[in-house]
Amino acid sequence: MGLEFLRREVIRLFNKCRSDKNSHSWDLYRQTQRNYRKEVRKASRNASRTFCNPINDLPRSARLHRALSRYPKIKLRSLVAPSGRRTQSEGETLELLLTTRFPHSGVTQELAAPAAALLARRPNWRLATRAVAYKRVEWAIDSFVPCKSPGVDGIFPALLQKAWESVVPYLFRIFHACLATGYVPAIWRQVKVVFIPKPGRNSYSGPRNCRPISFTSFLLKPMERLVDRYLIDEALALVPVHPNQHAYQAG
Repeated sequence: MGLEFLRREVIRLFNKCRSDKNSHSWDLYRQTQRNYRKEVRKASRNASRTFCNPINDLPRSARLHRALSRYPKIKLRSLVAPSGRRTQSEGETLELLLTTRFPHSGVTQELAAPAAALLARRPNWRLATRAVAYKRVEWAIDSFVPCKSPGVDGIFPALLQKAWESVVPYLFRIFHACLATGYVPAIWRQVKVVFIPKPGRNSYSGPRNCRPISFTSFLLKPMERLVDRYLIDEALALVPVHPNQHAYQAG
């Protein structure tokens, strides 16, 4: 018996009870309502099992764990500074979080232009050609999960993947020039930071009880993967890291 049928039956019996005012009708309505709630709980459990059973890899398991462990009632409000003073506004709260998590940072009003010494440096086109190839740019874009959270520009991987025929030729030339000159566009270096409360804390009044998540532009990330692939396939193939070097290594 479907949930939609039971729902309509509960509504029908309720309307009948209001007009009849018969005790037997009310008993039948309550029994039908209990059966409907029982079937809803059963369908919810089955849906959860159906959703969770195919999850057998670490990334999706970690994503599900984060979703289930998230506590929606935790919100960043007034925080206590090391001096013991509470922040009085959202601006003071953000400033405290920035100075705690990003010490010695400053506020800039406009994007920095390339330095004169950088512009005067001779580009290394040979090295850039070895790291950047047209097919590699396609591979780097396709390697991302389509709906990852975007950066400041609002561009997420699915936009690049759906329009790769129009986007890849331009990105190929931009990546090639960036690696040859050693310059990354300033707009790509803008980062959106979101502060997430750490789960399981007794109090969330201190700035250390939140961790920052940085979202960079997905126009820059493919170039990062191209450089990483070049280092692994060529540079580290010729000069491997020490066997006891475990940091930043797969596994």
